[in-house]
Amino acid sequence: MDNTPTLYVVATPIGNLSDMVPRAIEVLQTVALIAAEDTRHSRNLLSHFEITTPLCAYHDHSSSADLERLLAHLRDGKSLALISDAGTPLVSDPGYRLVDMALSEGIKVVPIPGACAVIAALSVAGLPSDRFMFEGFLPAKQHARLAVLKSLQRERRTMIFYEAPHRIKDSLADISAAMGGDRLVVLAREITKLYETVKRLPAAELHQWVSADSNQQRGECVLLIEGFKGDEGIPTAAIEVLNILRAELPLKQAAALCAKISGLKKNQLYQYGLDFPLQ
Repeated sequence: MDNTPTLYVVATPIGNLSDMVPRAIEVLQTVALIAAEDTRHSRNLLSHFEITTPLCAYHDHSSSADLERLLAHLRDGKSLALISDAGTPLVSDPGYRLVDMALSEGIKVVPIPGACAVIAALSVAGLPSDRFMFEGFLPAKQHARLAVLKSLQRERRTMIFYEAPHRIKDSLADISAAMGGDRLVVLAREITKLYETVKRLPAAELHQWVSADSNQQRGECVLLIEGFKGDEGIPTAAIEVLNILRAELPLKQAAALCAKISGLKKNQLYQYGLDFPLQ
């Protein structure tokens, strides 16, 4: 490492301590200060690797004064490492404000790559990975959760969410209701840990499987949802026409009229109406 004051964004293991990369250990040993999401949690990690660097807290509830103290540290020519409880900082973890301000002031920011639950789960899900979206945590309230899932019904990219274990059953039930029980879903749970589970099933079957085993309702959970594959070849304009017609007419009649207007097949439009009823 050079002597330029630097903010290092350091990934740490998400479970298995053997996943700690040597470069991360070197950085954490040589910086002047480590900013951690939870100092109690991080002390165990640092102790394991015999890292004695001073530690301070930086999390979602840190004040502007806390942020200013860290920036002052960098302005004084000292390097700083940012870590989260597990995985890569800023992926559903605090740190954005610190990185943003450091870059705004021309301070060097360097990533130290390592474990990330999103990417680890995607790599073993067997779902298309050329295009995907990460949405963080689903809303805790069912009404809001269903609204989010329904808004993503026709999203063609693989969708990835974090979920709390006590909500995993309800979320799987809502995925089934919003996107259809046949939609393929993957539960990646406790990745790299002793009871790691990767289970891929249609949404309705995965809900039943998790409901029947309380052990699958514990630990850190990542949910991956297969992208939408239906209504291939149905232009957005035709769907808008169908929606206008079926708001006033029975679906069968609306599909027949829309077919005459658009030149598309009536059965294709009718099936789309069944798959995606008007809300």
